[in-house]
Amino acid sequence: MTDKYFMKLALAEARRAYDENEVPIGAVLIDEDGLLICGEHNRIEQLNDATAHAELLTLRAASHKLNRRRLTTCTLYSTVEPCAMCAGALILCRVKRLVYGATDSKFGAAESLFNVVNNPALNHQLLVTAGVLEDDCLALMKKFFAEVRSR
Repeated sequence: MTDKYFMKLALAEARRAYDENEVPIGAVLIDEDGLLICGEHNRIEQLNDATAHAELLTLRAASHKLNRRRLTTCTLYSTVEPCAMCAGALILCRVKRLVYGATDSKFGAAESLFNVVNNPALNHQLLVTAGVLEDDCLALMKKFFAEVRSR
């Protein structure tokens, strides 16, 4: 299994968000053996909750499913660079690795706007791989926002 394979799973979640008229961001959490723990997509509008980001929903579901808050052996795949809120949650959950597709110059907190996930002042840092299937992730976001603007 490769990063591209798991990012395709995250993209499938992002397409679910798109179909539900949500900003198309998806995330999946994979354990150290390469098994899918869970996946989610943005559900901000559906749940009327500004914190219902794909990454947070995935971390919550994984913690519930595994009955633990520390996800130290896990990798989170997200179609878009996590925001500061989600990056903070990744640190609090002690996720081992973050893999994302598209950078986010407006809200990104892994490299673009901030670098929360590797801030040396914090007690945990993540291994980060950026740009996996970036073109596919960007295309879905661009399509969604073009449709929003045309309405």
